[in-house]
Amino acid sequence: MGKLNLKTLAATLAVAVSVALPAAAQEADGPILFTNVNVFDGVNEALIMNANVVVTGNKITAVSTEPLAVAGGTVIDGGGRTLMPGLIDAHWHSLFATLSVAELMTNDLAYMSFKGAIANEGALMRGFTTVRDIGGNVFSIKKATDEGLINGPRIYPSGAVISQTSGHGDYRAPLAVPENPGQPLDYLQQAGIGIIADGVPEVIKRSREILRQGASQLKVMAGGGVSSDFDPLDVTQYTFAEMSALVEVANTWNTYIAVHAFTDTAVKQALEAGVKSIEHGHLLGEDVVKLLAEKGAWLSMQPILDDEDAIPFPEGSLNRAKFVTVTAGTDIVYGYAKKHGAKIAWGTDVLFDAGLAAKQGKLLAKMKRWFTPFEVLKMATHDNAQLLKLSGPRDPYPGELGVVKVGALADLILVEGNPLENIDLVGDAEANFDLIMKDGVIYKNTIE
Repeated sequence: MGKLNLKTLAATLAVAVSVALPAAAQEADGPILFTNVNVFDGVNEALIMNANVVVTGNKITAVSTEPLAVAGGTVIDGGGRTLMPGLIDAHWHSLFATLSVAELMTNDLAYMSFKGAIANEGALMRGFTTVRDIGGNVFSIKKATDEGLINGPRIYPSGAVISQTSGHGDYRAPLAVPENPGQPLDYLQQAGIGIIADGVPEVIKRSREILRQGASQLKVMAGGGVSSDFDPLDVTQYTFAEMSALVEVANTWNTYIAVHAFTDTAVKQALEAGVKSIEHGHLLGEDVVKLLAEKGAWLSMQPILDDEDAIPFPEGSLNRAKFVTVTAGTDIVYGYAKKHGAKIAWGTDVLFDAGLAAKQGKLLAKMKRWFTPFEVLKMATHDNAQLLKLSGPRDPYPGELGVVKVGALADLILVEGNPLENIDLVGDAEANFDLIMKDGVIYKNTIE
């Protein structure tokens, strides 16, 4: 074999990257002035009509109904379109959204990361300028995105999901137990996709390792799951002592725990331990939803129904049966959450299905079944941003997100039409989102 030619390798990689990535983002040389726009600010239902908005660098520096001018800048006539904050998906899996289960089990982290980068580019082009990645080793994707090597949303990474033995994060082979203490970790654990930890000392150690890697919050499996094979839905995962230890570690790092849980028992234990974000919760009774609201925790729920957008588990499988059980509670729990004034976050939790990932905006529009268009948009912008900010000093993107106001980070979308009147507009970003900006950089602009 001949010597490695670094120049040839570099040229080959450059060609590969140019094929894989979209056209270069448009970075302005000076301020950008949006004129003739109707602004949804993320907080108020009434639009700011006939407004002008200035972006300087990566921040919004002016919002006014008075005429504005920028010296040496760029002027974009909004033509009466709606200007709104970039969308936030509070339960996204960069690695798993478009990866099949077979690919997950047979490929290395590099391949998963390539797939994840492409999935995130798609999310950005659907107007999702920020995601809370709620499980998986996405630290390299985040770094490459932040450095501008690839295009994608801001990422709030959770790192490896923490699971007990036979928990929702235990994807080892059926005959992998009993475990030999001297045996190496399986590949998914080595790669930081998930980690199995049992007992207080081990959950403390593993959670600290994940925070050391740069997690902005921790993700813990607190109850049975749908896509996993060894944990029935009714199982409460981790003891109170273990869950309390996990919360204590997060508290010492001035951040928080998000837990996967569906049932009353699992969620109640997590809340009593001090967990601040409940992921899913589709099987909750009214008393536990009321408790969640009283404790000021977040219900990070997904509009999962057994409909045309259902996750395609094989008919007759245990996973399919568990999925149907979970979706039966969606209508009920959203009703309880609204009744008791719980803090509700929105996310997709798309897994192993590229076709479903492409419906990310449609899954947001589906929230109209339970909420008004204003409530839906506020949830996916301002409200989700408040959940992200629970990461405190671990926040990788200090600054306001999810709003259009002076000083906020410049994540903006120009919509053809008014999504406060027709929320279905967000379901087709290709047709209706004429401009997408993240951090003051334009990634899409189809305005003539």
